[in-house]
Order: sequence, then C-alpha cells, then structure tokens
Amino acid sequence: MIQATPHFTATSPFQKHQAPIHHPMPPLQTDISETILIIDDQEQNLQLLGTLVSEIGHEVITATSGRQAFELLETHTPALILLDVLMPEMNGIEVCRKIKEDARWKDVPVIFLSAADDKSLIVEALECGGVDYVTKPFNKAELLARVSTHLALRRAREDLRHLAEDKDELLGILTHDFGNHLAGIHLNATVLEWHLDAIPVPDAPLVLNIVRSTELMTAFVTEFLANQSAGRIQIEAAPFDLRTVLEEVAERYAVVARAKKVTLVVELPEHPIHACADDEALALVLDNLLSNAVKFSPIETTVTLTAGVGPQEWVHITIRDEGPGFIAEDQEKMFRRYARLSAWPTSGEPSTGLGLFIVKRLVEAMNGRVEVYSKGGAGASITVRLPAADMIGT
Repeated sequence: MIQATPHFTATSPFQKHQAPIHHPMPPLQTDISETILIIDDQEQNLQLLGTLVSEIGHEVITATSGRQAFELLETHTPALILLDVLMPEMNGIEVCRKIKEDARWKDVPVIFLSAADDKSLIVEALECGGVDYVTKPFNKAELLARVSTHLALRRAREDLRHLAEDKDELLGILTHDFGNHLAGIHLNATVLEWHLDAIPVPDAPLVLNIVRSTELMTAFVTEFLANQSAGRIQIEAAPFDLRTVLEEVAERYAVVARAKKVTLVVELPEHPIHACADDEALALVLDNLLSNAVKFSPIETTVTLTAGVGPQEWVHITIRDEGPGFIAEDQEKMFRRYARLSAWPTSGEPSTGLGLFIVKRLVEAMNGRVEVYSKGGAGASITVRLPAADMIGT
C-alpha cells in the first residue's frame, strides 16, 4: 500500500490542493502552473500523488471514481489526467474511452497508473487513448519527469495549432488584399494597353510587361488559393452522373487551351457515367489535371479528355497530353507537396507544385486511385479511377 505524506491532507475528492511550504526533497520546478486531475479510488494514493504534483507548481483536483471525475470535467478542463486502472464500477480503461469520445476532453493527455503489470492490459490502456503507463510502486522522479514531458508536449501541440490558425487567417488576409491590389494594377495597365499608340515608343514595352506580370501573379494566387481550399473540403461521396462536371470543366479549359493554340478534345459516352464521388472535389481534381495538361503542352498539340465505365466496378477519367511527360525521377516525387518536376510550363505559366498532391489526396478521399503512364518526352496520361455507383449497390 502506498503511504500518504504528512504534507498533504484532503477533505474532499474535489478539493484543490495548494503546494506545501516545506519540501522534503528538492522538487522538479516548472514555470507554468496547470491543473492536473487525479482519479484513484484509494484516498492515500490521491494524497501522495497530489503532494508530488503540487510540489512542482501545479494545481490538483481529485476524484475517487469515474462518476466523480466526469462531474468535475463538466466545470474543469485539466491539462493532464493521472488515472488509476483498477477501480470499482467504472475502471480506468472505460473512463479513458469515455473521455476520448468527448470533443471537449479528447486532447487531454491521460497517464495510467496501476499496480497491474499485465502486458495486454498495458496495450489496451494505450490503445484506448492513454499516452503513458506507469506501474506502482513508481519512482517519484520518473513519474514527475513523465508528467512534465507530457505537459510540455501538450503545450507544443497547442502552440502548433494556434500557429496553424494564425497562418490560415494571415494567409487569407494577405491573399485577399494581394489579389485585390493585383487586380487594380492589372486593370490600370490594361487601360494603358488600350491606348498604347499614345504612349512613347520606349515606354510601350513596360506597359506590356506590367500587364503580363500581373496576369501571371493573378493566376498564381488563384491556383494557390484553389489548392489551399482543397485541403479543407469535407468529402461527401454520393452517386451521380459525372458528365455534367466533366463538361463544365472542359468548357472552361477549352478557352484557356485555344488562347495557347492547344486543341482540347473531349470524348464522353452518350450514356450516363454514374460514380460514387463528391462533385466539388471532382471539379478540383479535373481543374488541376487539365490546368497541368494545357500548361505543359507545346503550341499546336492536343490534350484529350476521355471517360467511361469499367473495367469491372470502376469509372475512369483519363487526360492525355503531348507534352514533355515525366522522367523516372519525376514519378518518384510527383505526388509530394510542393514537388518541382523536370518539365516547365511552355508559356511561362506559374506552377505551385501542389496540383498533383491535391489530386491524389482528393481522389483517395473518394476511395479512388490515380494512375500515371508516361515516358520522358512522349507526353503523359493520367487516369483517375472512382467507384462506380453499382459498387455500392445503387
């Protein structure tokens, strides 16, 4: 039985404990005071653990059962939980599962404490959401070190989450304002281009350079934002006829292809192409693939879009071009984020290196797959396969 120290007394399992004035040994100090919830059905264990944790500067709240713990959690969100495994009514494994099922507490680290040293029990404790498992009797210094480590990891995760939120907000502001300013510059430069005859001959190329540069930067910002938004799409796959999305995206890129003197050929069957997919995600996939095909195609070449059902339970969409294709080194990294491949856009178009990464991510989220066939210098063929509607019994 673990003995309680004389420096800690508890009158209630819900009492907050203050650090004692006298320390029997030099404690591990922390600069950050956080609340730790201790759940144990043995009062003497609560007293000992409470004393140890309060000695390193943290506040402690305690509960003698799972029921009392959840009453506490309704009004307190601790930074960490120390949880006994073997308790009556609701054991520690059940308590941890219930904690992790609630969005309010699922990110709170749980360290299990138990006299049971059964390997299968340890595995079960970690699989249900525990971050660590300490056997009793424990070494005090080791326990405090583990507590401090998991608190530090939790703070690091929180910092990363806040940084990600700040980055997204800042990125949204910057791209919005940047896009507006670019549009204004492009509009003014375009007006000057309309009156090019009235501009001194040495200055005329400067106007054309401004128009071209703002077009390229606007296209880059648009592509970057489209790919950023793709990562936030909530995939809701459902059966529908893909032809509508295919025709809309193809019509949009036919204009882009004509401007570059590239021919876009669309070959779709007359019958419906029913697949289980997300229409918004599919549109972004096609946007990226057709954009790349046109972007890397030399003038007076052809980009072909085909689609159909089969073989077996799959629907296929294929985009072929007559560009430089992919060399072996490209195929090893083409689906990585921000990957830079060997080929360059044939008319100086911007390329973020995000397109194929997003394509693979969205297609796999729709339970599909992406297949690439290419030889360097001989064009490329990219096929997207999605589950046919029949595959889900429709």
